[in-house]
Amino acid sequence: MTCIAAIATGGVVHMMGDSAGVAGLDLSLRKDNKVFRAGNVVMGFTSSFRMGQLLQYNLSVPKHHPDVDLFTYMVTEFIPAVRNCLKSGGYARIDNNEERGGCFLVGIEGRLFQIESDFQVGESHYAFDAVGCGAPYALGALSILIEDKSRTPENMLSRALLQAERFSAGVRRPFHYEKTNPFQVEVSS
Repeated sequence: MTCIAAIATGGVVHMMGDSAGVAGLDLSLRKDNKVFRAGNVVMGFTSSFRMGQLLQYNLSVPKHHPDVDLFTYMVTEFIPAVRNCLKSGGYARIDNNEERGGCFLVGIEGRLFQIESDFQVGESHYAFDAVGCGAPYALGALSILIEDKSRTPENMLSRALLQAERFSAGVRRPFHYEKTNPFQVEVSS
């Protein structure tokens, strides 16, 4: 199920997700969005609506201190907060002595990260990323669309999700869009 796609450009992370809920061959269209804002962070999830609800309503995003590298912060502060949130919400599970969560995208401070089910943090070389069963189609579309400077990020994401919907049975409209506030580096005087 799912296609969540995002673009990081100009200090803003733009993210869009579909509305499909899939269980086996059953499909439902959900009103609860898979893409949401939590303070200055935008997130979009796949894997489980319960996980997404915990991230949206229970996660206390720790403050990032400017003297800590953002990737280091994601690994050492953000992920422990996510793990605690999922554990306390009864979602995190242990498989073969390994704690597992789910897959989601995080836009923060103008950068885009992918969190995998083993809680690893990834940051793509490209200014875009996608997760879910529709991700390969969205990534292919975005790799072409990103070169067209006349398109807005929201338009590119919409076109990419339309392609994912065309080729994946687990992706359906309506699509929901969020973006972060523009990130501006604080200059100390």
